[in-house]
Amino acid sequence: MPEVQSHGIRISYDDHGQGEPALLFLPGWCGSRRVFDELAERCAQRRRTLTIDWRGHGSSARPTGDFGASDLADDALAVIDTSQAELVVPVALSHAGWVAVELRRRLGARIPKLVLLDWIVLEAPPPFLGALQSLQDSAQWQQTREQLFSMWLQGPDITGLTHYVREDMGSYPFDMWARAGREISQAYAKAESPLQALASQEPPVPALHLYAQPEDPGYLAAQRSFGASHPWFQVSKLEARSHFPMYEVPDEMAMAIERFVA
Repeated sequence: MPEVQSHGIRISYDDHGQGEPALLFLPGWCGSRRVFDELAERCAQRRRTLTIDWRGHGSSARPTGDFGASDLADDALAVIDTSQAELVVPVALSHAGWVAVELRRRLGARIPKLVLLDWIVLEAPPPFLGALQSLQDSAQWQQTREQLFSMWLQGPDITGLTHYVREDMGSYPFDMWARAGREISQAYAKAESPLQALASQEPPVPALHLYAQPEDPGYLAAQRSFGASHPWFQVSKLEARSHFPMYEVPDEMAMAIERFVA
């Protein structure tokens, strides 16, 4: 597997397929790039796909010191530069969306579109903000993580999905989950919501949000309302129930991504 140095940290990634814009798959915090195995394989049949492990995650090296979302953006830039891809569309799972927005800010037109997967794109609800704070508490983080896992695993019992959540995500210690809680909290405090962060860019970047959770019809209605007044934003509710719909409907997602990017 190819590797690149990002400020002295070894970053591991996959590179398959051909054609631009290339897709850059960005996992969420506390999870490896394995989450994209099936989806990236399908997308690579049509275009080039790059799938990254963040520093401290998966096969990438673990830093000795602290790091944050800005460092993850550096990791992604290192992969983009080494790949020599001119046009790249980030496909960002959950709060990796904040990194995707930052990549657009840094690279401009070289990031012609964004694909966002199962992200809280509206203002974060108070219970979620509370969970982010609990992840930073050494006495509460494990109970909070278990609650999140149970919520994310709603839907069919899929062996690969359960293993990814319980074994892959479950392998990260307190310091990584606390770091995730801190970085995500700070992002919402600064931007209010991902949609506001996207709307503040000039010019705005075309963005597609594919999601499964939550089931709340009001959540979909609010996004459609936003899209009606901001034509660069599209949303599609997937026929899936978990927080990781790529394990349930990878074909549907691959087709939706290709239609949007093409």
